Amino acid sequence: MAMPAPRVPASPIPVPHSDRWTAADLDHLPDHGLRYEVLNGQLVVNAAPKPRHQLIIKALERALDAAVPTDHLVVEGVGVLIGDDEPIPDLMVVTLPIDVDERGIPVKQVELAIEVVSKSTTLQDRMVKPVLYAEAGIPNYWRFETNAFKGQLPGEVLPVLFAYELGEDRTYELTHRAAAGNTVSLHSPFDFTVDTGSLLP
Repeated sequence: MAMPAPRVPASPIPVPHSDRWTAADLDHLPDHGLRYEVLNGQLVVNAAPKPRHQLIIKALERALDAAVPTDHLVVEGVGVLIGDDEPIPDLMVVTLPIDVDERGIPVKQVELAIEVVSKSTTLQDRMVKPVLYAEAGIPNYWRFETNAFKGQLPGEVLPVLFAYELGEDRTYELTHRAAAGNTVSLHSPFDFTVDTGSLLP
């Protein structure tokens, strides 16, 4: 008589150490190949992104590396420490020096946060993170739309860049909107010229 296969216990559902999730709680989560963030005290779990998303990020990172001042650094996939929250921009530009052994970058060192929108992160990238970044005082926020989106203009070719600067009231103000096929020159937080179409794999 065949013996039944042994039951593999399911991973326990993670719970925070208090009534809100904090960046410190992330150290105790299992590594399942997922990306964990803490936004406004809530745990956000995202699946691994698609290759197209990552290839756009890599191309953008190379372009930024060639443009940033020598006392700045382009960082991918590292958290921003905002109180107890820890959002993870797709890319950010930070001032040097940084502590390479810390779990994230203090928000006061972040000059630019960048999100490349995927279908699974649409709400966070368009609504939640910009508010969090702005209230924390990050001077610049760029969002790249890579999929068809509500409000896309006729003939507007993807990817579309939305560039924002922080206003006096701690909200972001749109300074540039640029579709693929159009070269745009940005001057904050540094001079950077790009045609978003060049980022496509």
